[in-house]
Amino acid sequence: MTPYRYRSEMEDSHRWLDFPMRDDDIVISTRSKHGTTWTQMICALLVFQTPDLPAPLSELSPWLDWTIAPKEAVFAKLAAQRHRRFVKTHTPLDGIPIHPTARYIVVARHPLDAAVSLYHQGSNLRRERIAELTGVPVPEAKKRPRPEPRDWLVRWTLTDSDPREFPEMFPGVMAHLSDAWARRAEPNLLLVHYADLSADREGEMRRIADWLGIEVPETRWADLVRAAGFAEMKAQAETMAPDPVGLMRSRDAFFRRGESGAAAALLSAEELAAYEARVAALVPEDLAAWLHRP
Repeated sequence: MTPYRYRSEMEDSHRWLDFPMRDDDIVISTRSKHGTTWTQMICALLVFQTPDLPAPLSELSPWLDWTIAPKEAVFAKLAAQRHRRFVKTHTPLDGIPIHPTARYIVVARHPLDAAVSLYHQGSNLRRERIAELTGVPVPEAKKRPRPEPRDWLVRWTLTDSDPREFPEMFPGVMAHLSDAWARRAEPNLLLVHYADLSADREGEMRRIADWLGIEVPETRWADLVRAAGFAEMKAQAETMAPDPVGLMRSRDAFFRRGESGAAAALLSAEELAAYEARVAALVPEDLAAWLHRP
């Protein structure tokens, strides 16, 4: 069956249909602001086994669905890589062909925390630059002043948009994670939670390495774990931020806080109850519990 097609302002998942996979490829599938760059960095550290990466992270691990970069150029860059490849996508697994021996990592985050990060990321984008590269004028709605974070977050929790047209909105995030949750017993899929990375970065990095079949000498672990820290990555924002064509006002601002659990405090008790009711309607109870645990 042909995978579903996800398309947005800068994405087209059908680019995957023509991509020549390798047997040992690693695919990192996340929604925006769920820990994508963090997981890419962890994979880079495990593959190269040094904090001194040979190129900016977005060159080592390109975003394959990103229509601003010509497909042929992205495919050629990946074809030239001799190391084990780790490729970024914001497409759910039902939107990409599944190679039987490739490895797929899906990263989850508390949805409200991810949404607040997405809000701030939106403020950091240069809309005129996006319009220049896509040929699509800046929508009138995006020219107006942005609402306050709390108002935007409430609106985000209540939206009923089509997940395939607006995958970054609440129904799209829930659909992405629900699809991965339903596949969690498959041997070539690993679920990673942002909260676990925050609480035990070394333990999660070792778990990912074991699952990928990558052996790391004990003498290297301390340096690799340190290099995957928020402060260390923020200090290298110019080469770590996913901004190869200058869409961000500030690459440093891309690494905002890296915290978990604070966004829910923006909502009133009634708004939080409405959010929880929507979660219950969209995802299984066990997935909801996993997503929202401390």
